[in-house]
Amino acid sequence: MPQETLQGHFGQWLSVLFFVLLYGSVLFFVPFYKKVGRKPTTAYLAFVVAFAIEMHGIPLSMYLLSAILGHSLPEGVLWGHTLSQYISYWGMYINILLSLSAVIIIVCGWRKIYKNYWSKEKGDGQLVTDGIYKYIRHPQYTGFFLLTLGMTLEWASLPLLVLLPVIFYMYIRLAKREEADMIHEFGDAYKKYMKKTKRFIPFVI
Repeated sequence: MPQETLQGHFGQWLSVLFFVLLYGSVLFFVPFYKKVGRKPTTAYLAFVVAFAIEMHGIPLSMYLLSAILGHSLPEGVLWGHTLSQYISYWGMYINILLSLSAVIIIVCGWRKIYKNYWSKEKGDGQLVTDGIYKYIRHPQYTGFFLLTLGMTLEWASLPLLVLLPVIFYMYIRLAKREEADMIHEFGDAYKKYMKKTKRFIPFVI
């Protein structure tokens, strides 16, 4: 990618705001899980802000690493379209594909549990085992994994590479805690459901 094209990426603070709002909007489809759920949510927002600033604001981590190493890093090495030197713009296209898939998964999961499970405060909540929940138990978290992975493949700066495994770890831990609560709430029915489904990826894990 020509250097002047890359320079056109930066200093676009309205674009920074747009991407923060765009990727952050999925949080409206996921409730806080007690106080524990706030931590992964905060980490995800930090990831989104880092992605938006490094891509459209200013490549802070690239400047920092260049100062430490004593020379500028070429585009595609911890900044810029990360896979550009290998597969051209496919990193961006993969990000778009993963993001669209993530939104569909998150919204499908939200529609099911919003009406059926989250209504338990009214006294009629129930275990959801159909729709996308027939295949995976945590579609919202799968969606977050896809979103963060897509952003990393397109523009893998140092903050994103540091935060990505942290986010994965935190949401896996949160999913396990939620499952323990579901077992406490629904007993054997949830245990049987767990045997028929996977946690994040259908037929895999």
